Amino acid sequence: MGIPVRWRKAVSKYGWRWLLSALVTAVGVLYALNIWHSDAVVRLDNLLAGERMKLEAPVLDPRIVIVDIDGKALTEFGRFPWSRNVQAQLIRQLTEHYRVKAVGYDISFPEPDTSSGYGVLAKLAAQELRDVPLLQDKLNSLRSALDYDGLFASALRGQPVILGFNLSPDQVKGVLPPPLFSEADLNGRELLAYNAAGYEANVPVLQQAAAGAGSFSVVTDLDGVVRNAYLIQQVGEHYYPSLAVATSMLYLDALAVKPLLTESVDQLSQSQLDSGGYDALTILLRERKQRLIPVGEAMSTVVQFRGRGGPAGGAFRYVSAADVLTGRAPQQLLQGTLVLIGTTAPGLVDLRATPVNPEYPGVEIHANIIKSILDQRFKSRPYTAFVQEAGVILLLGLGLGLVLPLLSPLRSIVLGVSVIAASIGFNLYLYHVHDLMFNSAMLILVLFAVFVLNVAWGYFFEVRKGQALVSRFGEYVAPELVAEMAEDPEQYNMDGESRELTVMFVDVRGFTTISEGLTPKQLREYINLYLTAMSEDIRDSHRGTLDKYIGDAVMAFWGAPVAFADHASRGVATALLMQASAARLNQDFLARGWPALKIGIGVNSGLMHVGDMGSSIRRAYTVMGDAVNLASRLEGITKVYGVGIAVGAATRAAAPEFAYRELDLVRVKGKHEPVAIFEPLGLLADQTAQQQAELALWQQALAELRAQRWEAAHAALLKLPETTALYQLYRQRIAYYQSHPPAADWDGVTTFETK
Repeated sequence: MGIPVRWRKAVSKYGWRWLLSALVTAVGVLYALNIWHSDAVVRLDNLLAGERMKLEAPVLDPRIVIVDIDGKALTEFGRFPWSRNVQAQLIRQLTEHYRVKAVGYDISFPEPDTSSGYGVLAKLAAQELRDVPLLQDKLNSLRSALDYDGLFASALRGQPVILGFNLSPDQVKGVLPPPLFSEADLNGRELLAYNAAGYEANVPVLQQAAAGAGSFSVVTDLDGVVRNAYLIQQVGEHYYPSLAVATSMLYLDALAVKPLLTESVDQLSQSQLDSGGYDALTILLRERKQRLIPVGEAMSTVVQFRGRGGPAGGAFRYVSAADVLTGRAPQQLLQGTLVLIGTTAPGLVDLRATPVNPEYPGVEIHANIIKSILDQRFKSRPYTAFVQEAGVILLLGLGLGLVLPLLSPLRSIVLGVSVIAASIGFNLYLYHVHDLMFNSAMLILVLFAVFVLNVAWGYFFEVRKGQALVSRFGEYVAPELVAEMAEDPEQYNMDGESRELTVMFVDVRGFTTISEGLTPKQLREYINLYLTAMSEDIRDSHRGTLDKYIGDAVMAFWGAPVAFADHASRGVATALLMQASAARLNQDFLARGWPALKIGIGVNSGLMHVGDMGSSIRRAYTVMGDAVNLASRLEGITKVYGVGIAVGAATRAAAPEFAYRELDLVRVKGKHEPVAIFEPLGLLADQTAQQQAELALWQQALAELRAQRWEAAHAALLKLPETTALYQLYRQRIAYYQSHPPAADWDGVTTFETK
């Protein structure tokens, strides 16, 4: 019995799409089963896991309070590290005044505190000042008050305080607390935990006085981000708790912590075994109660970061250590709580990169673990997760790849987007409701790839539209703008519209004389080098639209076809850049024996009509309107005032980050209303005090002139550089007005009768 005809037709029509979908799915399955690896997918999984964690809104836990050695505390009690007498005062406040239930220090004290100066005094009493009879007696009476370690130990003794220590590969400082258990207690069983060669712990007098100690070491991944933390660490033959475990034990009044191996099925539910991997911990409480902690590789746990961290993070209450030391903190905020002492002050190196915040307080990492222990809720990855992930990729990848070719384009898009959204939603459901962590990056990539493969015709259709757009706009705008437009060609067309834009006209000064002094070949190279440099400044440096060349003149505009809110700023910046480019070209031209190059630029902003304009024979994408005409007039006016650039008042107002020198009030041909024109000098922030003073003096001269106070105006101009063409022009004007006073109705406007 042969294959039905309709199936043969389907294979012929859709076979290649089914095959490609199957290949993509196979790659995903191989990755999920750890047969093939990709660092890029791992990074994407980490990124998605961080975003997933951010979606869980933090809920303030009143049981855990962070006493923060913050900037306020440093201001009131001096720089860190504080003397141990201050730490003693802090502990007495917390335990005796505020009556907290447990304290965990995210700080270690590996060296004795000699800041009291007692050692120096004792040395003086034994040597240089040994003949002073009362000094030794006085020193003995002060000994206890100046023994800061003793004061701190006295405050710790008998109080529920856990000190912190750090694991180290190359040093041994201080003493460790009594271990939780040792290798001998495991009866020959192997417990894989992080094994440190050394440690930086606390001085004996403090450790012996404290209720215990815990390691505040965390796991930093290769990308520098903290995602996991060890709950148990090994030093030599002994196992020690983390700061979070030790402080939780104290808060819960626990008797001991013991490891449970997977073989102890009678003590763990299957879900706990699945989520915990090979091992788990149990915190033994009184009255035969216990709390189970699922753990992963090397007795670690995934940190569930709540909120974005810090006092404004919303998960834990922060209280400044200054307010605790002075008693300003309200009693009800701290009484009966578990307190962690740490720091968020900049420069104290306890901010860690985490999936939710690149500067996350290290002390809050321990707070998050403690909350998980108290709530008995841990985010954990099932031991069989890789098999489940591979099965889901296989099912959804093949299913989507099989169905999509049979659907219309619209239904294909709806189904593809729905399946991807549903897979993401189910992953979030498992994470937030059941605390189960599954990787989702490869599943999303497979589904997306299958979806794209099966709607490729639409993609290629858009590419063809984009290519048509490139051919239409490629000569006008920069390549990166064309690429941006090609991504969404529906938004762009050549239809006429009115829009606020900035337009520029550029012209070479004395081009007729230049052309007469060069051979045709030299003139072609001269103009080509000039136009190329100007066009690059317009298109490539500031993403302008190159309108046209008019002989040696250039016309350009900003704000269309791609809209820019800062079109005026781009136009002014381009004009300044073009003058700099012209100066560089001029040096080259003079070195070749060619005529000097000088250009004039007119820039104006305003409402213009932009679009595809012309005749049935030839058309162009260009701008028209009064604002365009004014820019053309401004280019010509630059010659009168001896400046390289002239801009209109609208451009000046729209680009306030530049410094401008007002040139005049002018009435150009074809317009009755006068307009103010300006010369841009550069960025306002770059102007020196001398330049600013010159501008102020120039503005004063203009004001005096317009008030017809000729002597005062002339006096101001005499203080300005004599070589500046603009100032020379105004000196001549003043001399003329002094001998030929203007009419009584003179408004200070210069009228131009020619273009």
